[in-house]
Amino acid sequence: MANKTGKAFDFRLFKRLLTYTNPYKKTFYFVAFTAILLSLLGVVNPYLTKVVINQSIVPKDASLLVNFIMLMLGALVLEVLTQFGFIYFANWLGQQVIRDIRVKLFAHMLQFKKQYYDQSAVGRLVTRAVSDIETIASIFSQGLFMIISDLLKMLVVVGFMLYQSWRLSLLVFLILPLIIYATRVFQKKMKVAFEEVRTQVSNLNTFVQERLTGMKIVQIFHREKVEYARFKAINEKHKNAWIKTVWYNSIFFPIAEMATSIAIGLVVWFGGLRVVAGEELNLGIIVMFIQLIQMLFRPLRQIADKFNTLQMGMVAANRVFAVLDTKAIIKDQGTLIAKNLQGDIEFKQVSFGYIPDELVLKGIDLKVKAGETVAIVGATGAGKSTIINLLSRFYEINDGSISIDGINIKDFQLRSLRNEIAVVLQDVFLFADTIENNITLENPKISLEDVIAAAKEIGVHDFINTLPGKYQYNVKERGTMLSSGQRQLIAFLRAYVSKPSILVLDEATSSVDSYSEQLIQEATDKITKGRTSIIIAHRLATVKKADKIIVMDAGKIVEIGTHQQLLQKEEGYYKSLYEVQFLEYDI
Repeated sequence: MANKTGKAFDFRLFKRLLTYTNPYKKTFYFVAFTAILLSLLGVVNPYLTKVVINQSIVPKDASLLVNFIMLMLGALVLEVLTQFGFIYFANWLGQQVIRDIRVKLFAHMLQFKKQYYDQSAVGRLVTRAVSDIETIASIFSQGLFMIISDLLKMLVVVGFMLYQSWRLSLLVFLILPLIIYATRVFQKKMKVAFEEVRTQVSNLNTFVQERLTGMKIVQIFHREKVEYARFKAINEKHKNAWIKTVWYNSIFFPIAEMATSIAIGLVVWFGGLRVVAGEELNLGIIVMFIQLIQMLFRPLRQIADKFNTLQMGMVAANRVFAVLDTKAIIKDQGTLIAKNLQGDIEFKQVSFGYIPDELVLKGIDLKVKAGETVAIVGATGAGKSTIINLLSRFYEINDGSISIDGINIKDFQLRSLRNEIAVVLQDVFLFADTIENNITLENPKISLEDVIAAAKEIGVHDFINTLPGKYQYNVKERGTMLSSGQRQLIAFLRAYVSKPSILVLDEATSSVDSYSEQLIQEATDKITKGRTSIIIAHRLATVKKADKIIVMDAGKIVEIGTHQQLLQKEEGYYKSLYEVQFLEYDI
């Protein structure tokens, strides 16, 4: 992979990138062919210019002048058409490649463990999936083929120069090492500079995304000035990274221009003396060499510029491939399809930690019978939500086993397992879409009629009908157009219409109004009836109705029983928790 050592080019990374052109080989070869043709056509008009001067202008033959002008016009039209095909299909190829890479990247990211997202900045991942991949397109549209075309054109020009006049060619070649050396140094410096640019772009995207998402917190705690100052500092680093690239450009391009002018001056001086002295050199060759020098030196300057583009694309490709190479995927090696599960759940000596050597669950043994409603209670950090995450295989356990209906959950195909488990989280996430699409998640198997019928069953239909547009009401980003209680009801309905075998609820009623709380309780009673349900309980009513209560503390199960059984334990953990947290809600 490319790194920050200043290495000018990484051929292994480039070879890997080229594999994405395999489905478009015909276009790839066509673009390569037009690049070769452009290099050959480049010397046609300079040669015709020499012929026009020597055979028409100097002898003052007007009839030949018209013929040569028509030849030059034909060559120009052919070059323009070739240039059009080259530019269009090079860009077309680039867009096809980045479409394929972006689709592959997004599909890969969809399979990541939840732990990966816990540890990764969203803004940085957005940068990889959007702007970095757009930068990769420039490798094909402005980098790779442009460089090949320019190199071929330079080779043709050098050979043609030697064929026409080796003495004038040697004068030009005296200056050539200077600009080649300057170009090489420029490429290395720009590689490091562009690494820094991409890093600062990523940091800027991450900062802006997080602050816009958390703007409510920023304003509630009067952090506007502090965050503004931090943004200015990050933006300053971003500016400085770009200024460094401008600095290198400002040095290199004047040097390249000066080298071109010196080479032209030497040719005019030496060639002019030979013409005046009546030697074999003529005015046409001098004019032709002036054109050829510009054709030779201009690609060198352009190659440096295009190499910058190529390097930016390579840096972006390196970052994108780093995500593609990330092995943060839950292993889906199961062969069994989970369908119509009974819902018998068993945890055997399950241990798990989000961080190595820091266990959150410590040897958990738990059995839930089919159709049971089990409440899990405990202090914050006891491991309640972790049990939910492990059941759906959002994380891999360290030790032990988890089984459903006597089958290890690793033996089920991951997708089919999650289809049988519906989860309603405490923090409800809604997309910027309609109520209907947020409930069905655009599952073609769930019709609007199914949604309405389910909404009526759990008592949510009347609430949705009060919204403008009803089921077609757009809730906007993260469901901001709805209250927390309304978002919770939508989440309940989303779970209910999926007809899961196992239901997992992380109740959140502490911040909702009494009306929404009543609807949520009714919905809870309805959707848990007749199916295995695991509830992280925050409400006394739910705890009382549970068939079994699991009491957790510091990653261990400390008590199991019904509400009444646990209250009868003197100095019991649940009794203490009940008196401190739940008694105020008792009626």
